[in-house]
Amino acid sequence: MKSDELRRIAANGVWKQNTSLVQILGLCPLLAVTTNLVNGVMLSLATILVMALSGAVIASLRAFIPHEIRIPVFILIVAALVTIVDLSFNAYLHELYLVLGIFIPLIVTNCIVLARVEAYAAKNPPLQAAADGVFMGIGMLWTLALLGGMRELIAGGTLFSGIEMVFPGVEALHLLPADYPGFLLAALPPGAFILLGCMIAWKNWVEERAAERQRRTAPAQAAASTG
Repeated sequence: MKSDELRRIAANGVWKQNTSLVQILGLCPLLAVTTNLVNGVMLSLATILVMALSGAVIASLRAFIPHEIRIPVFILIVAALVTIVDLSFNAYLHELYLVLGIFIPLIVTNCIVLARVEAYAAKNPPLQAAADGVFMGIGMLWTLALLGGMRELIAGGTLFSGIEMVFPGVEALHLLPADYPGFLLAALPPGAFILLGCMIAWKNWVEERAAERQRRTAPAQAAASTG
């Protein structure tokens, strides 16, 4: 795989076709799990692992899967990988597993996973499919991490709450005064929905600014090239 192709896949997954801010997929875990930064990051890491492995496996087997039954076969492969991840969380991160609850098994039906398997992995070589899964997952990771961090900070004045479930002995950061009353709406799904809307608006603003700069510099670049 050439470096230009890898950069294109990375740019699409992390920014241009971000699953949460552009495609608006997987809203159920996005709104429910991101009550803090740690939950969002850990669920995203589990999803990245599933997406990368399922993309590589399905891309390797796509020539042997009949077109008529491809969706059930895709779901079966994804379900097998999710089961491995689910059991691993239960065995090694049991407290976090209890917090994330049903949302790890629900990766099987996550629109992000199935959409990328159908749209990309079933039509491209294994290496590219695995890279697509990784970078699509990274796009989900930074979105959920940012959203979870904002909700946690606004709701309770802390960051990395629950980090002790992943790294025993490490404590959360208290960034606001101890008498901070908190803001309950940020901890609830409606608060997540509002903050997600703000993030989408911010992304659109950034892209509009970049497009405006490109429009301004294009005539100068054209004149320099002809001169």
